[in-house]
Amino acid sequence: MGVFWQTVGLLALSNIFMTFAWYAHLKDLAGKPWFIAALISWGIAFFEYMLQVPANRIGNTRFTVGQLKILQEAIALAVFVPFSVYYLGEPIHWKYILACGFILAAVWCVFFL
Repeated sequence: MGVFWQTVGLLALSNIFMTFAWYAHLKDLAGKPWFIAALISWGIAFFEYMLQVPANRIGNTRFTVGQLKILQEAIALAVFVPFSVYYLGEPIHWKYILACGFILAAVWCVFFL
């Protein structure tokens, strides 16, 4: 498997953990004190870092840090949108679609200009 796909795969997996760490407590732990949610989120975030750090180390052999960051943001949106719609029950708004288009334009700029 090439550097690109290793990087994208690890970043995608890390973003799944990150999204759950950052937002799942809004649904699952809404009745608990914030510090309980924070502790559980930190535990989930551990696995995010265990995937994100190797993703960036592998990716940095081929990409610049700026390219890695923009790629990570695009992947974060690709993970977050289905999560927010299907897990949290949030509607998709036209402004979100427009914002995703701008992020994809940023990806194109850093990789192809």
